[in-house]
Amino acid sequence: MTRRSAWHVYLVRCADGTLYTGITTDLGRRIAAHNAGKGAKYTRSRLPVRLVWSEPANDGGAARRREYQVRTLPRAEKERLAAGI
Repeated sequence: MTRRSAWHVYLVRCADGTLYTGITTDLGRRIAAHNAGKGAKYTRSRLPVRLVWSEPANDGGAARRREYQVRTLPRAEKERLAAGI
């Protein structure tokens, strides 16, 4: 039997105030990797990062599609997600 991992789309706020969008099957591990400098190249020079929003996805494909949608949102919309509005 194969264990299915839950996918998540997430936003982190970097130390410089910018927002980074990503996907993962383990939010805690991924945020820790970002903060250890082993995450995305973008976040390595903008540490520390803080999780500000996440949303579950049904599978990897759905997570990638939603990640693309979030990445292409105007900054004001991303800020609304981060604020929970």
